[in-house]
Amino acid sequence: MKSRDQQLRLFLEIAQCESLSKAAEALDLTQSGLSKQLSSLEAFLGQPLFERHGRGVTLTDAGQKLQAVARPAYELVDNAVQQLRERQGVTEGALRVATIHTLSYYFIADVMAKFMSQRPKVNVSLLGRSSPEVVELVESGKADIGFVYDTAVASDAVEITPLFDETMCLVVHEQSPLAKQTEIDLREHALPLIVFPPHYALRRMLHADGLDANVAAEVETVDSMLRLASLTVGQCVLPDRIPTQLLQEYHLTRVKIARPALSRRIVGITRQGRTQTALSALMLEIARTTIR
Repeated sequence: MKSRDQQLRLFLEIAQCESLSKAAEALDLTQSGLSKQLSSLEAFLGQPLFERHGRGVTLTDAGQKLQAVARPAYELVDNAVQQLRERQGVTEGALRVATIHTLSYYFIADVMAKFMSQRPKVNVSLLGRSSPEVVELVESGKADIGFVYDTAVASDAVEITPLFDETMCLVVHEQSPLAKQTEIDLREHALPLIVFPPHYALRRMLHADGLDANVAAEVETVDSMLRLASLTVGQCVLPDRIPTQLLQEYHLTRVKIARPALSRRIVGITRQGRTQTALSALMLEIARTTIR
């Protein structure tokens, strides 16, 4: 019975992912092991549940009937268990958090500190990634919650919780002539910029406004960006919430960007169709109230 219950849950995951390989990755199983479990279930039922094709799998009529019955039944069970845990106040467990690199300098640390003070026994793993990678981690179930720019989320597989808006600024060396300006129009200057790689959301923002035509260097971390800006004539565009103390350590300062208007929204994302855990819900609530 226990084995059959597990096979049904594996079946539902395959149906959700529409792919054995994606389901195996989400479940942290080998594809061959998952395929063996599915074959055992199909043998027990005496009929196939999926049709295999080059792009993945689709449900057969029998698979659709089983999914229609099993999915709501397991959702009721999972919701009931989750409610019981919440009533008892879940204080232990693990939470995997994925975030874009820039947020780790002025947002995530505060969120993590508040969360850990309320749930000191929870094991929190923080994964710093690019925007597409954060979305992929949440989609695949390898992260429970992600923090990313809304422009990077083009997926129906995640639920979005808006958090706050942020504005970009130009970061320059404190001895640069630009440091004396109160604001700057980036379209009037062909500034050598230190930028993230093309798949990063901030780089795509610059590209959309035609501001990355004069790239001095491409780097993958904020630390590398600040270090290069402190040692060269290059400038960089970063969120204006970057701590002043951090910029001063590199002898840098920020200049307000008057034009074009560069702003974006930070959102929290969780996996669509999966019951949100008490720990994920708490993390999201803390994130909503950390920056006003």
